[in-house]
Amino acid sequence: MKKNLIIMSFIMISSLICAQKPIEIKLWPEGTPNDNGLKEQKENGPLYVAKPTLYVYPAKEPNGMAIIACPGGGYYGLATGHEGHDMAAWFNDLGITYSVLIYRMPNGNNEVPLSDAQQAIRIMREKAQEWKFSKLGIMGSSAGGHLASTAATHFDEKTRPDFQILFYPVITMDKRYTHMGSKNNLLGNNPDEKLVELYCNEKQVTPQTPPAFIMHSSDDKTVPVENSVNYYMALVKNGVPASLHTYPIGGHGWGYRDSFTYKRQWTGELEKWLREINK
Repeated sequence: MKKNLIIMSFIMISSLICAQKPIEIKLWPEGTPNDNGLKEQKENGPLYVAKPTLYVYPAKEPNGMAIIACPGGGYYGLATGHEGHDMAAWFNDLGITYSVLIYRMPNGNNEVPLSDAQQAIRIMREKAQEWKFSKLGIMGSSAGGHLASTAATHFDEKTRPDFQILFYPVITMDKRYTHMGSKNNLLGNNPDEKLVELYCNEKQVTPQTPPAFIMHSSDDKTVPVENSVNYYMALVKNGVPASLHTYPIGGHGWGYRDSFTYKRQWTGELEKWLREINK
């Protein structure tokens, strides 16, 4: 028993020593270009992000790829652990420079999260030579998946990601399938129909939309699987390479958690897909 405890302690200490401390990059050192009206963290209010930040984990043996992760949280908070930092070591082991985006909540201004995501893309591209990558992808979970898919469908020549990875994403603002909390937090309770359509990302797909790897559980009661299925079909109809993986159980919000029954399957499939698009 004592020997086992010593071994376990050694493993924990070794993991802490080997854990890479991320590089912190402020998105807007001169001040943000837009405002969500939040000045402090209020009790039971949306997360107050004073300075939106990228936390970057450069790969020690880069394979030419990088990823920006957008954690979920209903456009109200951020699940930065299992949908963010917890995946850093795994992606680094694949040779991928990995970053976690701490973005601002909309709080009535739907343009705020996307502006942060697009700025993160610009910053990462400026560092491409330093961190030795040429392909930059956007990744997101749940509402972060909506932000990632928005970045993948609303872009200019400087902010287009090269690929997208979506975990059980909110895609649509259609009230039949959307996550109402995310919709209300992003667009307000009574948004204009043109604004609703603009953020129905399945309707914004074009042949220029980047390739996608999408994951969802069929029994997801929080964000219906139709979000991923309809987005996948829109990608296919536009000739965009897409891979959709649906799992019979798992519910919502599993991210990198070991408790998800199909973790070995999604990590294996994603690794193969990343290898294929990196050829």
